[in-house]
Amino acid sequence: MNQDDLIQSINEKYRNLGENPETYYAGLLQTKPITYWDYIQVDTLLTLQKTRTDFKDEKIFVMYHQVTELTLKMMVHEIQQLSEGENLSIDVWLTKLDRLKRYTRMLITSFDIMKDGMSYEDYNIFRSALTPASGFQSAQFRVLELYTTRLKNLINSKGRERLPENPDLEDYFDNIYWKDAGLNRETKESSLTLRLFVEKYEKGFKQLAREVQGKTLEERVEQMENPSAELLEKLKQFDHFYNVAWPIVHLDTAQHFLDSKGETKAATGGSEWKKYLHPKYQQRKFFPNLWTAEELANWGE
Repeated sequence: MNQDDLIQSINEKYRNLGENPETYYAGLLQTKPITYWDYIQVDTLLTLQKTRTDFKDEKIFVMYHQVTELTLKMMVHEIQQLSEGENLSIDVWLTKLDRLKRYTRMLITSFDIMKDGMSYEDYNIFRSALTPASGFQSAQFRVLELYTTRLKNLINSKGRERLPENPDLEDYFDNIYWKDAGLNRETKESSLTLRLFVEKYEKGFKQLAREVQGKTLEERVEQMENPSAELLEKLKQFDHFYNVAWPIVHLDTAQHFLDSKGETKAATGGSEWKKYLHPKYQQRKFFPNLWTAEELANWGE
């Protein structure tokens, strides 16, 4: 495109918006050149590591979890497009599933930063200052689940036993698997970690669940006339990466810091982490209809 064509295209762009192009040209004369540090907001980003102790590795701990949250945001960004898009091509689905697998691999391998990149002694001192905060309180983790699969797939076997015959949204949320991390089902007492999380986020979770009904990735795939074998295989790979491989690595890392020297330490959120973190207990599956009965029975083995 030559200079005249470029100027004409810019003029047409703003006229189509009902704007005067000359106003934008005048503004362009005053605009500063964009820089990397301004575009990425580097100076702000590097000030977000607020620690509660003087232990040096606590800053590593904070940055690791911030990177995790950014990775989850990338994943939610991809999943939203698949959920909200109409008549997307198989190529779009395959591309985005490859991205989701790549991001999940980042989450899996990144646990080495936690396991091998922090002082065992320092962590087991400064972590007491983090109570009752817990990675369990990551809202994006729950948002990703709600966009990806039906609520009934977020209920483990014990929860299904408690459900009424025709459960509604409230029933599902009362029995959702992640509440088992902080709720005594017999006494109905909740941990502070869970109470704070529910108070801040559950209303929004329920609203999102209503909005995505019929549009979760699981349902979008079921609405396809003839999904390819390649697509179905990538869905299964993502399901396994996210719901088996990642939780297992998380559990191994927790064992390294909380149980590796024969000391069974409590998690900062107070959960029975040995049980709660294991995929056999969570039983979260995004696409259960793609797995055989035997594979479902051996989930997390």
